[in-house]
Amino acid sequence: MSASAMPGRRRLSSGQILAWAILLAMLALTLAPLWMMVKTALISPDDVFVDSANWLPSGITFNNVLRVLGLADSGSGSIGVSAASIDFSRALLNSVMFTGIIVVCQTTCAAMSAYAFARLDFPGNKLIFALFLGSMMVPGVVTFIPNFILIKDLGWLNTLQGMVAPFCLMQGFSVFFLRQFFLAVPRELEEAARLDGATHWFIFRRVVLPLSVTPLVTIAVLTGINMWNEFFWPYLVSKDEAWQVLPLALQTFKSQSPNGQPDWTGLMAAASITMVPTVLLLLFMGRRVVESVAFSGGK
Repeated sequence: MSASAMPGRRRLSSGQILAWAILLAMLALTLAPLWMMVKTALISPDDVFVDSANWLPSGITFNNVLRVLGLADSGSGSIGVSAASIDFSRALLNSVMFTGIIVVCQTTCAAMSAYAFARLDFPGNKLIFALFLGSMMVPGVVTFIPNFILIKDLGWLNTLQGMVAPFCLMQGFSVFFLRQFFLAVPRELEEAARLDGATHWFIFRRVVLPLSVTPLVTIAVLTGINMWNEFFWPYLVSKDEAWQVLPLALQTFKSQSPNGQPDWTGLMAAASITMVPTVLLLLFMGRRVVESVAFSGGK
């Protein structure tokens, strides 16, 4: 039997082949800058301009990563190597705390608010929810000045609480997203629990939340990625180097160039380290995010 006559094998049409070709081309364009960043992080500073046009490094070294983490000497005699002392380990810890606190607080507050809008009948329910949706159309830059004045009056400049305070409560998108899932939870389950004397708080914790793990993880992942890359607000609030997050540390590292040019290999090594948590989140949680967004869009 010929290969074309084998059962269960379906030939791709010309349109499907063209679609796959376009997708592969777009994927290559997306991954090419990331690969060049990783390649630059793995070469010697003296080879930056020699290997700039090559897709593969002529020699691989991990010294750039080690010196960015403070585990190796800077080697200030090399071309383009910065002698700046940026504590990336401290910045990494600050980013983890900054992102972790916001993810936990925002996901918790958004879940409780979304359940209230989905199941509780109180005066002004629809109006307040409409205001939440309207907040999604307000540019974030509009709230920076009022938030900064409030944080300054509270005496929270150069503190962790000042950095996380504007992001800890619920956001409009998070509330809308979770509300869509809570509306899809069968009311029969809640009514059965209510007949057994369960309160709304008990139903929320023991019935609704266990059935909504996927959307909760989705909100946590999306919030975590946004906060991990947040630059402007920590830059405004935290001038103290002790509270610098990774995006600020990268900016400081780039601006300190004693040899007249940026330390490209060190900068790319630091950027690669910064990118690792985001990549891991998308690898392990990406499918849940796509499924949740598709389900929410269908609702």
